[in-house]
Amino acid sequence: MKALLPTVSLLWLALYPPAGLLAQDPVEQGVRVGITYTPGMRPGMLVLGGPARERLDSARTILRRDLEFSDRFEMIYLPGGDSLILGVEAPNPTGQGQSTGSSSSVFVNYSLYAALGADYTVSVLEEFDSTLAVNLYDVRGEAVKSSVAVSELDPYTAEFRMAVHRASDAAVRAATGEPGYAASQIAFISNGRLYSVHSDGAKTTAISPSGVEAFSPAWGPEGHTVAYTELDGMGWGSIVLHDVETGARKVIEPTREYANYSPEFSPDGRMLAFSRSWDEGTDIFSYNLARDCCLQRLTVGRLSDNLSPAFSPDGRRIAFESTRVGLAQVYVMAADGTDQELFAPYDYGVTGDSHSPSWSPDGLNLAFHRTVAASPQIFVMDARSRTVRQLTSAGRNEDPTWAPDGRHLAFKSTRTGGVQIWVIDIETGRIRQLTRIGQTRMPSWSTHITASNQP
Repeated sequence: MKALLPTVSLLWLALYPPAGLLAQDPVEQGVRVGITYTPGMRPGMLVLGGPARERLDSARTILRRDLEFSDRFEMIYLPGGDSLILGVEAPNPTGQGQSTGSSSSVFVNYSLYAALGADYTVSVLEEFDSTLAVNLYDVRGEAVKSSVAVSELDPYTAEFRMAVHRASDAAVRAATGEPGYAASQIAFISNGRLYSVHSDGAKTTAISPSGVEAFSPAWGPEGHTVAYTELDGMGWGSIVLHDVETGARKVIEPTREYANYSPEFSPDGRMLAFSRSWDEGTDIFSYNLARDCCLQRLTVGRLSDNLSPAFSPDGRRIAFESTRVGLAQVYVMAADGTDQELFAPYDYGVTGDSHSPSWSPDGLNLAFHRTVAASPQIFVMDARSRTVRQLTSAGRNEDPTWAPDGRHLAFKSTRTGGVQIWVIDIETGRIRQLTRIGQTRMPSWSTHITASNQP
């Protein structure tokens, strides 16, 4: 969507003096503009300023970053801060716009926002009961598109941040019709310990106990259970279900004879698939979580390795990697282990082995990493046409995992020297660093976090 391209008079900006910014989080700003703004094909998005209060500024900062990271908008940043274009307790000299019913009444001037190139604007206003109202305005339609309330009071809590993330996702859906992913988190391993982090890279939290080696995490579909492997000193591993809300832990198939790892929940949460290394090789098994029983072997390795099971979104198929014919390649099978077939063969002489398949939320694409010129890179395959495209080339890139929006992938990368988790937008190719802690690996992206399952 193309926006208007006029130059806005400095006289208008003089009507609104700048306010201080006390935001909790730093802003990693992308597109910066002056008074003249030339947007691309994406809708222009402007987060409005207003009273300089800690909760308001923190919410605005989180919103700006979430909307920027959605990669669906041309973000508009103005010199001196966005508070320059929002009038607090302002009169209505032109008869345009509207005054809100909040305790911090503002004049919404659609003509100005259109002149700045905005198709949508977002305001954060404090109501009389201290609730924050996050409003999305359709500039062209001159109407409120959506409104979400944030009732959490402490801007330093994970609950406050997640509530603002949900408001960001509501704005993305109202403006584009597509889901956002801000209200989600990523689990990962760093120096042998399991952590989680919000989708914007904030609030890194340890999940597993210190001093115990953790491995291969996976989120449950309800968004507050993580399955992972705990390794003992002998190299054997048991799968642990950890509830991040209550701290409750349950061990699935405890063993001193095998290494169980790479757990994966079925979409309905009733089944768990995982890999088991034993004297016959490495095979994929399933376990009925709903009945707490009924271990079933799904592959027969015959001294080959079958790893990294990944349920399709409908729960009917499992993608996995297998070395049954030599180099590891991506296969699929029915959820009961039948109908096994090669799904993503490598290109002989061009690419090498393939690992860590991951289904997109809509089931239309499969991501995995594949060796190219002795270095692993992230690929995405169209599940219907079987066409494959390479997404990365810098550094070593492994273990892709899908965001809930089906547009972004998190993955492990060495592109800056150390090993960290990065996020890529598969449509634009934009890449950003997510973690900055230790040596990180094995990311797993959660579904959306609701108010009932806060991290």
